[in-house]
Amino acid sequence: MRAVIQRVSEANCKVKNTITGEIKAGFVVLLGICNEDTEEDLKWLAQKIVNLRVFSDDYDLMNKSLSDIDGNILLISQFTLFAQTKKGNRPSFINAAKADIAIPLYEKMILEINSLLGKTISTGVFGADMQLSLVNDGPVTITIDTKNKE
Repeated sequence: MRAVIQRVSEANCKVKNTITGEIKAGFVVLLGICNEDTEEDLKWLAQKIVNLRVFSDDYDLMNKSLSDIDGNILLISQFTLFAQTKKGNRPSFINAAKADIAIPLYEKMILEINSLLGKTISTGVFGADMQLSLVNDGPVTITIDTKNKE
């Protein structure tokens, strides 16, 4: 799994001009799922995301997590995080998981993060054409790949 995590002051996701998810301070998480991903990857990544300390403390140091600031998450599925661009100019997405693998893992990720945060997160719509609006705070953008745990 790959995640691009953006610290935001606000964000929303629209599908066909209808807001499907909206948050104030927190993270927009773009989540890519590949064919080899497991529930172990999912649990590891969820812990990393929820406990990531990139929010400012009283000394303006990045020491606070989502829980510390009562932040939220807008989780968006994004298969394009597994784009291969070595050959030609048209990316290949062969390593991105197909819906039969990706949807159950995406839905489990939602449940896992809900559980870890103790509240319901916002989401996009899996496989939909989504429009994201966000204000990247900092800017702070972190990438995490479960294949690089060590």
